[in-house]
Amino acid sequence: MHTRYSTDSEMSATAALKRAQELGLGAVFTEHFDCEFPGSEDFTFDADAYFAEYSPLRGHGLLLGAEIGIADHERENRAFVEKYPFDMVIGSLHLLHGKDLYHKEAYVGLSKDVAYNDYFSAMAQAVKNHAGVMDVLGHIDYIARCATYDDAEVDYECYTEAIDNVLKTVVECNVVMELNTRRLGDRQAGIELFPIYRRYRELGGRYATIGSDAHKSTAIGAHFDTALQMLQAARLKPVVFKERKLLPLK
Repeated sequence: MHTRYSTDSEMSATAALKRAQELGLGAVFTEHFDCEFPGSEDFTFDADAYFAEYSPLRGHGLLLGAEIGIADHERENRAFVEKYPFDMVIGSLHLLHGKDLYHKEAYVGLSKDVAYNDYFSAMAQAVKNHAGVMDVLGHIDYIARCATYDDAEVDYECYTEAIDNVLKTVVECNVVMELNTRRLGDRQAGIELFPIYRRYRELGGRYATIGSDAHKSTAIGAHFDTALQMLQAARLKPVVFKERKLLPLK
């Protein structure tokens, strides 16, 4: 989840921890550190201030992490991660061809097949480039949140080779897949995502993290029941990271 240290969130730590406690959940703050965003958008954060403010809360149901952008800047990302005592580092692809996938301009002039194949190809290479820097691959289906096509869903059958390349790279680089629950309120999204996680298991994956990607306290823990059912059906064990070490959830 993301607190006010992330550019796109205003959630306070107090509100986040209160809601997590009400739900009987632990919390992992994963603030955005994405130094490759175009133009004047600043998606980095002050890690010194972050640790100074939140370290006293650490260990009481709270872990401290980061979500780094992996489209580029491997050297900067590696230096940033090595400098601070993060519990978990998520690596996420938010850009394609230098454009922010959140904005419709990223899809202008690109067919869905070109955009999605390029997206997965870039993701596989980015994971390989960030081996040892990241623990978790964030939201493999991020593009489906934002793409402007009539059917923006990620269909494993349509992009089998490209998605398999991502999954093989994840396994080879000892990275764990995240099951991001942001879209699991849409039944079709779950139907489309499940074959990806089942294939991840077939290719050697054993673990996955579950994240609500919450930017507001009302989104914390959203659709976790669905996520747990999906992981069980795919024969994947839910885990968390503490001090960059994998811990199975009880």
